[in-house]
Amino acid sequence: MDERTAAGSPAVVDCEQLVAAIGDAVIVSDPAGAIALWNAAAERMFGFTADEAMGKSLDIIIPERQRQRHWDGYENTMATGETRYGHDLLRVPAVHKDGHSLSIAFTVALLRGTDGAVTGIAAVVRDETARWTEERTLRRRLTDLEAAAKAGVAAAG
Repeated sequence: MDERTAAGSPAVVDCEQLVAAIGDAVIVSDPAGAIALWNAAAERMFGFTADEAMGKSLDIIIPERQRQRHWDGYENTMATGETRYGHDLLRVPAVHKDGHSLSIAFTVALLRGTDGAVTGIAAVVRDETARWTEERTLRRRLTDLEAAAKAGVAAAG
């Protein structure tokens, strides 16, 4: 289906404008894991300005305890040119500039040069900290209620 504007001409998407305006963080890193693109939503989410993030390692947003696992996967993706997170949502912890923890969810897209080699990874990231906190609270409440119900049954029996 051909998307058309109200005037009837084909719609043109300004990708730079899209990345700047989108509500999710868009982060692109090079094959070594240095940040090559950091949009306004990434600034809001992680607290680093584009000037602070550009050229830095993704380590600025990866909790220290997660870094080895992240880099093992990143290097494997660079070596094989394959990732399962192009379609599957990945949920992981992250860290804000001020040090507080975040829970993020994202997908990635491999960027390739004309020769087909991977030239970078683009991630579209959403902050799910509020949802994760709410789910954790509900799980704890359910556990407490189940324990109280078992205690009530034991006391009655």
